[in-house]
Amino acid sequence: MQQSSERKTAARRDGRGALTAPSAYRAYALLVLTTMCWGANAVAGKFAVGHISPLLLTNLRWGIAGLVALPFAWPYLKRDLPVLRKHVLLLAAYGGIGFAGFNAALYSALNYTSTLNVVIEQAGMPGVIFALNFLVLRSRVRAAQLLGFLMTVAGVALTVSNGSLTRLLALDLNRGDALMLLAILCYGGYTAALRIKPPVHWLSFVTCICGAAWLCSLPLAGWEIASHSGIVPDIRGIAVVLFAALLPGLIAQSMFIRANELIGSNRAGIFVNMVPIFGALFSVVLIGETLHLYHLVALGLVLAGIALAEQRRAKSE
Repeated sequence: MQQSSERKTAARRDGRGALTAPSAYRAYALLVLTTMCWGANAVAGKFAVGHISPLLLTNLRWGIAGLVALPFAWPYLKRDLPVLRKHVLLLAAYGGIGFAGFNAALYSALNYTSTLNVVIEQAGMPGVIFALNFLVLRSRVRAAQLLGFLMTVAGVALTVSNGSLTRLLALDLNRGDALMLLAILCYGGYTAALRIKPPVHWLSFVTCICGAAWLCSLPLAGWEIASHSGIVPDIRGIAVVLFAALLPGLIAQSMFIRANELIGSNRAGIFVNMVPIFGALFSVVLIGETLHLYHLVALGLVLAGIALAEQRRAKSE
């Protein structure tokens, strides 16, 4: 099965080992749609505040996503079962850290900070991806990618500090911003680890990690309810759960996994920086949040980082 996957990957490359243009363009389209969904996810999470508690939202989201995917994935799950059994701990880590951990932190952060801060802070994910790929997987990180990452870090720092260097130097973060830093560590680690995912069909993979995320978030939701901080969803809460489960959850995650297969986690990871662009647009239009000058500067750094990393990479190939 692994050899078959390698042959398919080779077929998408030209004689010099570079990805053919159709495969790259397909990956770019998938990543743009993915980041649109994820930008909307942060806005949906803000709409959920007071209508469903964050940990219960995380649990219900992945439970529904897994149930919706199950009928479509069933034939592939039966075929891939021997491989899935061998990698059960890895699959549990994907779901528990990348899906449940990230969303629990993100939805909780939205109770303490603005949607604009949350979506722009997600631009720090590529830094985690680059660092883990280099330190753990010994992947080569190009100078242009590193420079693009540094530009996005500057944008994140500007956002976290609300444009105040004094606040940044004093490490004066509110609880929401601190939770978002935890969130990007979770999802950055998940994205970097996609390079070693089991050689199974993408539907098998997504369904398994949705199930793992649901199981791993059960204790969190239980603790939330037991501590009397849980909020049973009303109509708006239910609508947010369904939206988050289907679009940012099942559909966007599937597109992101496929894009990673086409162009690799380093290149796919830099597109996460488009989440702030869409998220900022949605938060201003739908929620009415104020877009400050430092937000605009941070978004400019994000866009420049993406353009630099991808332009230099394309020339090298």
